Amino acid sequence: MNVARNFMLLGSVFLIIGIVIGMYMGGSGDHGLSVSHAHINLLCFTLSAVFALTYKTFPAMAEGVLARAHFWLHLVGAVMVNLLLFLMLVNVMTEAAMVPLAPISELLVLLGVLAFGWNVWKNAQ
Repeated sequence: MNVARNFMLLGSVFLIIGIVIGMYMGGSGDHGLSVSHAHINLLCFTLSAVFALTYKTFPAMAEGVLARAHFWLHLVGAVMVNLLLFLMLVNVMTEAAMVPLAPISELLVLLGVLAFGWNVWKNAQ
């Protein structure tokens, strides 16, 4: 598994989604999805790109279970967070209905970042 490449691909997909949402908001004049747009661009694209570049810069970090765990935790958590947020903003789901999925998805992102942080501590030299 090439973690750097996978994070870059993931980030690219999220960037396309974020740009499409931004184009929709600009064209329609409805900026109700701005929170979703920001989360996709920052949590998903920007972090994925930073992770990809970090793994590329420090190849020792890309080896082993921490990198793979980080990738999958971030992928699943970030997709869930953004999907739930989008559904709430388009009034398909209430904030109350997001429990317990929202806290679980946020926890997955946090666990991924903790795996990344531990990986940096151990291997970024």
